[in-house]
Order: sequence, then C-alpha cells, then structure tokens
Amino acid sequence: MSDTRHEDGDIPALRWARRIKRWFVFSFSCLLLFSAGTIVLLLFMRSQSPPVSKMTEASEIYDAHGDLIETYGSVKNRQAVTLKEISPFLVEATLAVEDRNFYQHYGFDPKAIARAAWVNLQHFSKVQGAGTITQQLARNLYLSHDRTWTRKIQETYYAVEMELQMSKDQILEQYLNQIYYGHSTYGIEAASRLFLGKDAKDLTLAESALLAGIPKGPRYYSPYYDMKNALNRQKTVLQTMVDAGYITPQQADEAGREKLNILPLESKKAAVAPYFRDYVRSQATDLLGLEEDQFEESGSRIYTTLDLSAQKIAEDTVNEQLKDTPDIQAALVAIDPRGGYIKAMVGGRDYTKNQYNRVFATTRQPGSSFKPIVYLTALKEKQFTPLTKFKSEPTTFTYDQGRQTYTPSNFGNIFYDWIDLRTAIAKSDNIFAVHSILEVGPERVIEMARRMGITSPMQPVPSLALGTFPVSPFEMASAFSILAGEGVRVEPTAILRIEDRRGRVLYEAQPKAETVIEPQYTYVLTQLMESVFDQGGTGGRVSSTLKRPVAGKTGTTDTDAWMVGYTPELATAVWVGYDKGRQVNSVESHLAAPIFADFTEKTLESVPPKLFPVPEGVVTVDIDPATGKLANADCPNSRTEAFIAGTEPTEYCTAQPAKDPDRPTGPKPNGSWWQDLKRWWSS
Repeated sequence: MSDTRHEDGDIPALRWARRIKRWFVFSFSCLLLFSAGTIVLLLFMRSQSPPVSKMTEASEIYDAHGDLIETYGSVKNRQAVTLKEISPFLVEATLAVEDRNFYQHYGFDPKAIARAAWVNLQHFSKVQGAGTITQQLARNLYLSHDRTWTRKIQETYYAVEMELQMSKDQILEQYLNQIYYGHSTYGIEAASRLFLGKDAKDLTLAESALLAGIPKGPRYYSPYYDMKNALNRQKTVLQTMVDAGYITPQQADEAGREKLNILPLESKKAAVAPYFRDYVRSQATDLLGLEEDQFEESGSRIYTTLDLSAQKIAEDTVNEQLKDTPDIQAALVAIDPRGGYIKAMVGGRDYTKNQYNRVFATTRQPGSSFKPIVYLTALKEKQFTPLTKFKSEPTTFTYDQGRQTYTPSNFGNIFYDWIDLRTAIAKSDNIFAVHSILEVGPERVIEMARRMGITSPMQPVPSLALGTFPVSPFEMASAFSILAGEGVRVEPTAILRIEDRRGRVLYEAQPKAETVIEPQYTYVLTQLMESVFDQGGTGGRVSSTLKRPVAGKTGTTDTDAWMVGYTPELATAVWVGYDKGRQVNSVESHLAAPIFADFTEKTLESVPPKLFPVPEGVVTVDIDPATGKLANADCPNSRTEAFIAGTEPTEYCTAQPAKDPDRPTGPKPNGSWWQDLKRWWSS
C-alpha cells in the first residue's frame, strides 16, 4: 500500500486548506481596509463644506455689425418654494420620470447605471442616461457640463457628499427650485406661473405631468414651441407614473384627456428677431454640446450673420402689409447669396402668441414658385432656350408608361395657345410646365432640387412641376440664392463664430461652397424670370416698387401665397397663409409679392442697382418673337434675349440687310433697362 504523505509530512488536503485560509484572511483584511477607508472617506465627506456654487455669466448674441441682439440669462425668472408648497402630483411625476429610486439610493444608482449601459451597448450609442436627481443637482450647482469621465466622477463624488449632508427632501426641494423649464425660467413655482398662471401647490395631475416632462428638453417639450410634442411627452410621464405605482391607469387616461389652459407667452419688452434668436440658440447648443440652460449661462459670445436694420425692415414690412388681415400668418427669410449669410428672418406675426418658426415649416406647397427649378433643369439637360415653345391648351398627359393620366389647368382656365418659355414664366402657365417636366424627366428635376438644397420629400410625377410637394421657405430661399449666386451654392449660415467668456474661439463658421450648375444657365433663367415683374406678369403689380433688376417667381395654392426672388445681393422667400384649416382668398393670394418688393427695396436702399453679371458662354441677340428668328430692321416687335452660346437662332426673320458699320455689334446688356433705352431711342 502506497503512502500519499509527502516528505515534509504534509498531505494535499491540508495544503489546500491552508491556501483557502490564507486567501480568506487576505480577503477579510482587504475588506476591513476597504470598509475602514470608506468610513474614513464618508466621515471626511460629511465634515466638508459643499463647494462654492459655480459662477455663471450671461451669454450674448450679436448681429453681423457687432451690435448686441440679446443677453441671455441676465435676469432669472425664479421663485423658491418649500417642498410642501409643491403639488404632490408634480413631485411624483418628477420622481417617476427623472429618478424612480431617489429615496433608495445614496446619490448614484448602480441599477440604473447597469441598465443604461446595457441599453447603450445594444444601440452602440448613448441613448439612455443614468444620472440621479442628486447628480443632476450637483452638476448644475458645482460643475461644468463637459462630457468627460473626470466630470462624471466629480459629479458622483459631490452627489454622495450632498446625500451625507442633506436629507432626501432637502435635495429634492432644492432640485425642484433650480431645474430649468425653458424661456429663462428656473424652478417649478416660476414655471407653474409662466405656463399656467397658478402656484405650484395647485397643479393638477395633468398639469404636473406636462411640466415634469419639459426639463428633459425645453426646446422640444415646451408647449410654447410645440404643443404636440409637449402633450406626447405628458402621456409618457403619465405612463411612467403608472409603471411606478403612483397613479392608476384610469387616472392617467383621465389626465391625458384633460384640457389644459396654457397662458400666452408674455414679453416684458419687444423682442428683437425672436425667431432668429431661437434658431441661433438651437444651432449654438448643438455646436457646443450644451443644454439650453447651460448655454444661457455659459458666458458665450455668439456672433451672427443677422443684419438688425434688415431685420427691422422685414418685421415692419410684414406688419404693415398684413395690417388689414390680422389672422393670417407670414414667414420671410433673406440670404446673401455671396456668402450664404442669413440677413433677416421672420417666423410669424406675433412671437409672444406663437413661437412656431414657419421659416422652417415643411408643410406648405410652393406652387408655381417651384417652376424655375424645372426650367433650370430643362435648360441644362434638354437645351431649352427662351424660344422653346409648347401649346397652352387643355391637355391630358399620360405617364407611368401610359398607365396614369394627369390633366392640369391654368388659373381661371385661361390658355395662351403657342407660347415660348419667357411668356410661360411671366404668365405662370401650368401646361408649359408639365410639358417641360415630362420632356426633361421628373427624376432629373428632383436631382437638381436636391443639389440646390431642397431635402423635403418629393415624388417623380408630373404635378411636381406645379409645386405640389411641400417645402419650407428656408429651402426655397436657399435654392434661389444659387440662381443669384451664378450657380454656386454656399451653405446657409447663421453663426459666424462663438467665443467663450475669455474670448477664446470655440467655433468659427467655414461655409461650404460648391458649384451646382454652370453660371450661363442661371443667367439665362434669371433674364427670363425678370419678366415676372413686367406689366402682365404675375408679379407685375409691384413693378413700380422695384427700382433695380430683380428676378423671381410667384406661387399660389388654395392655402398658400409665395413670392421668391433675388437680386445679386439678396435672395428672399416670402410665404403668406393660415396655419391650418383655412384657404386664402383672391386678395390674400397677392400679399406675398408686396412684402417681397418693399423689403427688397428698403433693405438695399443704400446699395446702387446692379445688373446681373454676364458670364462667359452667353450670347445676347435681338429676336423676332413671332418667328423665333433673329430680328432686323424689318421686325418691329423684336426683343433682346440671352442664349447659351450655340443655342441662339442663326436665321433672320427676313432677308438680312446690309451691315451698318455704325451699328454696335457683340453682346448687349440684357433686361428691361436695355429695352426701355431702345424704345426711347427709336421714338
């Protein structure tokens, strides 16, 4: 029988027992040291005074000339109340949606951290956070909002320190008194008075759920910005309260059906460029990675492209032209095509009543103002010229390989027989436009629109030529700025640079510029679009207002009136209509053009009138409209037209006369000035 004993008298079982004992002693010692260290750390944290609350400084926004537009956060709308003076519904709603385990954790929530990590891992991005109410309060009071691990560790440290020095109710009370609800409003008492005109203690369940949902994103969930988003967020909060056991499903349903009386947003003083300010704030917070309240008190200096004088002209013009129609709405946006700078923006009639910025509304059909994109594509892809003709008559078009038909009509069922492209643009002939889009192909028109910055959904159907797919005024102004900018698209820009409180540049704009189409095509189209403002054109009623070369296009639908046009210095889109459920009448359908004309002339009053520059590759000749041939002395009704070199007519309407050595040769200036000069000289 063999002996399993080793020479030293030990056996394997005893050896393993000793190892386990040593491991247990080591682990227990580490646990004791860790516990002792934790106790010492907690005692130290408990004995420390809280850090000094971070200093804040108001952010400022300036126009293109360095004039101050607005100071944010300079006066806080805040009234502190005790926890007992806050509706229990609001407290429960906030706990449910922000920190359900608030009364169970010690400043940070390991379960929430693990859950958020799992969700973020599944989506390969940060879609869920795990910050507790205590951590949020610590961050807002003591730290910056840098998204770094160092800041997160400090935030957790201060959260635990606060939990050691304050009761849960004290932390919750302080949180509810400093949380940001948008519109420079801090704390639930101020928010309750702002939105509902009542004290926080009187809030109903429905009202509490609405307000509790706002701090997640004041820009998105404030009822002043978007009531639909606010109510959807309210329903989410109510369902969260049900899941947390605070209310029953029946209570949630009743609260969701309760009609809320949201007060109009009051303004202490007339706001300057309020819709533009909101747009810039949104852009700046995204660029800096800040929340709205963080931005307002970050001490940033935002230098913008806005021209305050142009902005005032825009606001005054809209108010003056629409003074007899108080219920109708309007939007205006003007862009300098040379640099893509947004110079003026009006998002509505009265910001204090409605903060919805209609400049970016993608629910409006542009009507005939979309046709220039069709014709630009035709000039490029199918070599259309000013003399291209189609017959304006009742027509049924077939498409989709003959499976579908489309029968457009002109306004008032007026038709013009055979007309050329210039007449079609001036008269806004729909039959000509549909012929054109079917000739060039709707897919190519959509491709051109995309290159010109229009991103709204469109379908390749004949009605696209008549502007039946909604776009925003911002998209239209951006697209027409390419026509004004000789085929170059410069990315629309609102912010030039952002500096911190010490003057360090945090962001500087570098707008992208790209050639969308060769300049000769935009020049020819521009010359044709000047006819819109001639007598008999759809914009002819404002021809007396305009004192400079201007090109543009009107657009009218049952619910919308548009005027989009440009000079070499300014591209402007104007929309007029009702927000919903109401059509424009025959008088209201003509309101956009006077706004455009007045704004353009007053804004450029100090700028000498300029002709659109003639690029290489353009030939200007006199033609006989009746025959489409070159004009001579035997053609008394001639007009001057610009052509892409090589597409101009080569035959004369009659036998070519002997060349007059005293007659000027070569390209002639284009536009109404030249024609007026010719008429005066011949008379």
